[in-house]
Amino acid sequence: MERLVERCAALDVHKDSVTACVRAPGAGGRRHQETRAFATTTSGLVALADWLCSFAVTLVGMESTGVYWKPVFYLLEGEFECWLLNAQHLRNVPGRKTDVADAEWICRLLEHGLVRPSFVPPKPIRQLRDLTRYRKAKIEERTREAQRLEKVLQDAGIKLSSVASKVLGASGRAMLDALLAGTHDPELLAQLAKGKLRRKLPALREALVGRFTDHHALLVSQMLAQIDFLDETIATLSARIEELCVPFSRTIELLDTIPVSTGAAPR
Repeated sequence: MERLVERCAALDVHKDSVTACVRAPGAGGRRHQETRAFATTTSGLVALADWLCSFAVTLVGMESTGVYWKPVFYLLEGEFECWLLNAQHLRNVPGRKTDVADAEWICRLLEHGLVRPSFVPPKPIRQLRDLTRYRKAKIEERTREAQRLEKVLQDAGIKLSSVASKVLGASGRAMLDALLAGTHDPELLAQLAKGKLRRKLPALREALVGRFTDHHALLVSQMLAQIDFLDETIATLSARIEELCVPFSRTIELLDTIPVSTGAAPR
């Protein structure tokens, strides 16, 4: 079988250890193969990089094992061409039962060009992806907390959401803060409405009649504090995302010009 890569290495990565196999030209035209295990601590990975350099390795392949491949890939990518390999493409081979055998098999696949790498974004895009995914998680968490707040208000007989479109808008928040401060008079609470919501004062007075107890106040105060914290977190993340997007502003503008199809896909 044709050999496409003269000096390659394959890594079988786990949480605390990585087994590396190197294949390179040896004496008498034969292939030299050597396997060694390293720790996945930073010092262990530096030792791995030095070991790979001693063989003048040009290509390093590794399985995409959970998140454990990331520190290995990120440390090595500055010195070697690194390929992240889909674990499903490396299975279906009988007799592979050890880390050493895994590393040796992957190395042979690399050597003969029988695998292809998965896409790994460059570092700036990875940072953006981390931030946007975390922001999405915080937004979803805020939504769940707002839903919990609504359940507590319903339990207290406060029907604010039946009148105000945004319970956590400026008017709704002012009413909730007043409830927490001990104001239970629906007339006084309704007068806190702002803007267009003031057109619904009679409905608000009716909706704000309930049995808001100290128990409800404790739950609502904690939920509002959590929502405020999440709002601050989301704002911090959004500001950082905007900052990192500046170098890609032209690309983003072009992407925004792509029309969004709302119809059914053609058959």
